[in-house]
Amino acid sequence: MSSVVDASSLNEPVVIVTRMLDAPRGLVWDAITDPKHVAHWYGGPGFTSPVCEMDVKPGGIWRHVMQAPNGAQFTINSVFLEVVEPERLVWKTIKDENRKPAPPTAVNTVTLEEQGGQTKWTLVARFDSIADRDISAGMGFGKMIGMGADRLAEHLRTM
Repeated sequence: MSSVVDASSLNEPVVIVTRMLDAPRGLVWDAITDPKHVAHWYGGPGFTSPVCEMDVKPGGIWRHVMQAPNGAQFTINSVFLEVVEPERLVWKTIKDENRKPAPPTAVNTVTLEEQGGQTKWTLVARFDSIADRDISAGMGFGKMIGMGADRLAEHLRTM
């Protein structure tokens, strides 16, 4: 089963991505909060993570550098707002002033729901405005998150 992306809500500035994962919730939690695992699945096919540092606690920083197959690098810095193991992880991306134009930031909430040995992974990215959501959707935000969730599913099989 692949990821389902919904960026079409007309009333709210959100992108929602869901994915059923064939793994127990505790294992999924480890895969999304341990940087050695996150570096294996974050981003689309062919992307790597030469830098993935995570201090998973409220106020902790997540420093991430994604590298595209063509060698282009994208820095994504975030701060964790809420950590409720093993069910909820909330972080806010930090505006990258070095990118012109800088992509919109969002508050991202991942929830993990156990469902009969599987885990429903849901990410809700809440942007400051519908315009920011639409810019991000146009840049492929939801598609990239969905591909990363698909890679997460593959990585879980190796854990």
